[in-house]
Amino acid sequence: MAIDLVLALFAQHLTPYSPTAQDLMSANQTFSAAHLLGTDHLGRDTLSRLIAGSQTTLVAVAVVVVLAMLIGVVIGTISGYVGGWLDEIVMRSVDFMLSVPSLIVALAMIGIFGLGYWNMVAALTIAWIPSYARITRGVVVATVHQPHIESLWVLGASRTRLIAFHLLPAALRSILVYASVDAGVLALAIATLSFLGLGIQPPMSEWGEMFVDAMPYLDFSPRQIVLPGLALTLTVAGFNYLGERLASLDAPRAISGRTLRKRLATAQRLLVSRTMQ
Repeated sequence: MAIDLVLALFAQHLTPYSPTAQDLMSANQTFSAAHLLGTDHLGRDTLSRLIAGSQTTLVAVAVVVVLAMLIGVVIGTISGYVGGWLDEIVMRSVDFMLSVPSLIVALAMIGIFGLGYWNMVAALTIAWIPSYARITRGVVVATVHQPHIESLWVLGASRTRLIAFHLLPAALRSILVYASVDAGVLALAIATLSFLGLGIQPPMSEWGEMFVDAMPYLDFSPRQIVLPGLALTLTVAGFNYLGERLASLDAPRAISGRTLRKRLATAQRLLVSRTMQ
């Protein structure tokens, strides 16, 4: 995950060649000193295209997750806090969108917006908003009826203060864990749309688009499919691991035997000192 982040941030400085530079005299080369991971059927450097694809994918993932999270958190917070008929209308709309697979919604939005990188980002953002709105609304509804929130309301705390300092932080903890895992699913969705020809368009480099280019050459050059597949797999696994680590931060930790013995010894000393007094 950290490697992907570094590659995405410094892709222009790390690519040994231009990802779009073609050299037909060097087409379908295997591993070599000049091209560490070989070249594709147009002589483009595979390593450069993998690095550029990392940047393309992670930028899209970051933009979609941030926008969908911000919009979904706002919608879910307002719906859960206000309640009543507004909550009913919003949640029934969210349920309807969640009943349709997100990728199908994205395909429909691309059909409206047209092809292109940022059109794909916009389509995926719209498709990913309902899940964040649903999670946020559930957390807000559970939190707003807690005794400390009701006490603050009785003491005269404003709605803005309750939402900004108590409801939103509670929702964001759950949302961040979900977003870290959901980013892996989003990376797969981007690769799928590019594979179908509805996402990243040539000459931009993207792992799903690399699959499509390499399909005719699978028999004698499987390297061209294995490498982007490996990059995508490691990225998804990295996002899943990040989500597990974030989720474990709130989980209660078992006390080690050494720590427990120290605490028991301290308690015994305090008990003895009080008995002597």
